Amino acid sequence: MPDSNSMLYFVLLYGLFSFLVVLMITPWLIRYLRKIGLIVKDQNKEGKPLVPISGGLAVLFGIMAGLMVFLFFRTFISGSTKIGLVLNNYNLVILLSSIVAILTITLIGFLDDLVIDKSKDYSKGLRQWQKPLLSLIAAVPLMVTQIGTTQIGLPFIGVVDFGILYALLLVPIGFSGAANMVNMLGGFNGMEAGMGIVYTGMLGLYAYVNGSYVAALIALLTFCSLIAFFFYNKCPAKILPGDSLTYLLGGVMAVIAIVGNIERAALICSIPFFIEFILKARSKFKAQSYGQYKNGKITSLHEDKIYSLTHLFTRTGKFTENQITYSFIAFELLVSSLIWVL
Repeated sequence: MPDSNSMLYFVLLYGLFSFLVVLMITPWLIRYLRKIGLIVKDQNKEGKPLVPISGGLAVLFGIMAGLMVFLFFRTFISGSTKIGLVLNNYNLVILLSSIVAILTITLIGFLDDLVIDKSKDYSKGLRQWQKPLLSLIAAVPLMVTQIGTTQIGLPFIGVVDFGILYALLLVPIGFSGAANMVNMLGGFNGMEAGMGIVYTGMLGLYAYVNGSYVAALIALLTFCSLIAFFFYNKCPAKILPGDSLTYLLGGVMAVIAIVGNIERAALICSIPFFIEFILKARSKFKAQSYGQYKNGKITSLHEDKIYSLTHLFTRTGKFTENQITYSFIAFELLVSSLIWVL
């Protein structure tokens, strides 16, 4: 039987496999997306070059590949181990339900990416009211299997038992809300992937420390896949994330919270997205987070008005795209670190 040290090495190999799959498949995906014309303008660049969109597909492949390696190892090599994540019927149902939910929400995001506006400024596949509605469908696998516990530890409140309302109300609302909120904050090369690296890594570590190994595994595979994707998405981006990635990340955050019973930690990590939701609501969700290129800096499209957290930077016209991106990654790191003290 493998000891705890060898099990840790195998867990790291699952993540490494996800990393390598994304690293190898993304160049192919870039060429394919260009070939089928799934390209939009990179708004924050001089001349607004056309760049492929929907990089979330590469990250999804990475997560699935790592999961298949995990299932193969636990089925044929160490199925009897009692160390770490035991592949019993309960954990298998949780794991597969979670993956189905993530797969579904990613495909919903891809549907939105599929139709590009004639101006090539953005994708417009789904109407605004359709996105949250379809996101609710993606939460069904988590609802019908009664994943998670009905007791939630809330910041500043304590533990609250929601009973049957947890599966029927909180799970779909939380899952749909997470997917759509993560989708609101972005628009700069590497921002969505970079912030995702931070909160999936932090939540995965938190889940592992608290013995929630299924949630930790999903977080690990996503974390490693995002690192590989970041190499292609950082400024200047060779591929943009699209809704397929932002919806995937929101879905992963919700799954980690629900499966790992760490909703409090996920809510803390979501603070930037809650703020963004409030700011975007002030513009009736019509404002854009990105700006426009001017003399190497990014200036706001909305003058001095603050309709997004990114406008705190773009309204000054003093910051480059890289500076804005890494400022938000640092901000997410600061916020996510609070899960260890609150």
